[in-house]
Amino acid sequence: MSVKAPFGTSRFFGKGFEQYLCSMSKVRVRFAPSPTGGLHLGGVRTVLYNYLFAKKHGGDFIVRIEDTDQTRFVEGAEQYIFDCLKWCGIEPDESPLNGGNFGPYRQSERKEQGIYNQYAEQLIKDGYAYYAFDTPEELEKMRSENKSEKNPSPQYDHTIRLKMKNSLSLLPNEVEQLLAASTRYVVRIKMPENEIISFDDIIRGEIKNETGLVDDKVLLKADGMPTYHLAVVVDDYLMQITHAFRGEEWLPSAPVHVLLWKYLFGLSKMPKWAHLPLILGPSGKLSKRDGAKYGFPVFAMNWTDPKTNELIEGFKEKGFLPEAFINLLALLGWNAGTEQELFTKEELIENFSLERVHSAGAKFDYEKAKWFNAEWIKKLAVGKWQWAVKEDFNSKGITINDNAKFEMILNLVKERCTLLTDFYVQASFFYNAPETLDADAVKPKWSADKNQFFVDWIVALNGLKNWDAVSIENSFKELAIEKAIKPGELQLPFRIMLVGGKFGPPVVDIAAIIGKKETVNRINYALNLF
Repeated sequence: MSVKAPFGTSRFFGKGFEQYLCSMSKVRVRFAPSPTGGLHLGGVRTVLYNYLFAKKHGGDFIVRIEDTDQTRFVEGAEQYIFDCLKWCGIEPDESPLNGGNFGPYRQSERKEQGIYNQYAEQLIKDGYAYYAFDTPEELEKMRSENKSEKNPSPQYDHTIRLKMKNSLSLLPNEVEQLLAASTRYVVRIKMPENEIISFDDIIRGEIKNETGLVDDKVLLKADGMPTYHLAVVVDDYLMQITHAFRGEEWLPSAPVHVLLWKYLFGLSKMPKWAHLPLILGPSGKLSKRDGAKYGFPVFAMNWTDPKTNELIEGFKEKGFLPEAFINLLALLGWNAGTEQELFTKEELIENFSLERVHSAGAKFDYEKAKWFNAEWIKKLAVGKWQWAVKEDFNSKGITINDNAKFEMILNLVKERCTLLTDFYVQASFFYNAPETLDADAVKPKWSADKNQFFVDWIVALNGLKNWDAVSIENSFKELAIEKAIKPGELQLPFRIMLVGGKFGPPVVDIAAIIGKKETVNRINYALNLF
C-alpha cells in the first residue's frame, strides 16, 4: 500500500501522519556510510535524525557499512566512524561491531554471499536491466562524439544505449558468446523513456521525476560489486528498513531507486523517505574541504588522511562537548516549535518530529556553535567533562594529581570558557607560574608607593595564620587603607603578578589555591620586573 497525504504532501498530516507511518510496523532506520574518510557534520546530523526518530518510536537504529567502491576504501575509516558515534553518544542497535539478525552489516561481505548478483540477474531476466560490455575507451569515445554546447556531459541513456555494445543492441548469440568468454561487463538499469516517477517525501511532499532525463545507472560493476543504487535497495529490503533518511543530494537518484523497488519488491515494501536539507557554509554547501577555508572544524573528530598525512581538526579536539555538538546539529534544520534551545539527548528524543524538519538549507554559524558549547559547559556538572580537560593539561605538560582541587579550579573558571581547550589558558597558572607578565599594563600607573605596598604586604602575608580568600582579601584592604592607596589601583598589578594578564577569576581565590609560598614568590618576581 502506498501512503499518500492530501494534496501530495505528508506535511498536512503533521505528527499524526508520522505516527501513522510508524504504526504500520516496527520502525527500523539505518545510517549507511562509506568508509572513505572523515565524518562530516552533515553525516552526523543524518545519524542523529535517524537515531532520534527510531528511539522516539521504539524502533531500531542500524549502521550498515557501504563499502562497495573498493577503489575509495580508506583503511581505518570504518573504525573512525564508530569512534565518532561513540563520542556523540549514539550507539547503534545493530552494526558490524555488535551484529544482529540481519547481517552481514558490511556490503562487501554481503557481496561475497552472492546477494546482489541474483537480483541483478532477475532484473535482466525481467527486461528491466541489461549487460553492457563497453570498454573504457568506447565510453570515452561516446562522450567525445556526443558532446555539444547543449549537452556538455553526454550520458549513457535511452538515446545512446542502442549505439553501444550491450545486450540490447547485440544479437542474443553475440551476448552468449561474450558471456561465455568471460568478457568484462557491467549491469545497467534500463530507464523507461517517457514515464513520470513520483513518490512522497515526508519532508518535501510529492516529488516527480521524468525518467527520460535520467541515465541508465550502473547497478553491478565489472568486479561484481554492486553500486549504491542496487545495494541500497536490496539491503533496505532484506534488513526490513521502514524509513530512509538521507541528504537532499540523493534526490536525483531517487527515480532509479523507486523503479528498483517497483521491479524487485513492489512499491508497498519501499521505506518512507525523507531527504534532509543541506548544511550551508558562508558561501554555499558546507563540504568536507571547507574547514581550512572558513577556520572552523567540519568533521566530528580529528581525521588524518592516510594518503596525504594531512590532519583535519574535529569538533571533539577543538574543545566541544558531545552534548553541545548533537544539540547544535539537531537545530540545523529542525526546531521544536518553542523558544527552547538547549536540549539533552532525552529531550531531543521526546520532542523530535520529522514534521518540523525544514526543506530549505540550514546555515551553520560557528559563533552560535561555540555559544552552545559555552552553555553546556555551564549546564553540566564539572565531573561530566573534567577528564577531557585533564587530558589536555596532561598533553601540555601539567599532570593533575589532586582531582578535588582540579574540580574546584574548573568551577572557578568555567564561566569564562567557551571551549574545553580554553581551560588551559584560563587555569594553567594555578599549576605553573606564568611565563610572561603583561608589564605594559602595569608600568604606566606604577609608582614607588605601590611597589612599597607589595613589599610590605609580603611581610603581612607571611604572617597570616589562616590562608584563605577572605583572610587574604582582608589583609589586602587593610594595608591599602593604611597606605592610603585605593584597593582598585592595586588589584590589576596583583592579578598580573599571579596570572600574567588581565583575566581569570577573583584574584584572592587564585592566591588561596596556589598557596602562600607560590603567591609570595610570584609577587617578588613581578616586583623585580616592574
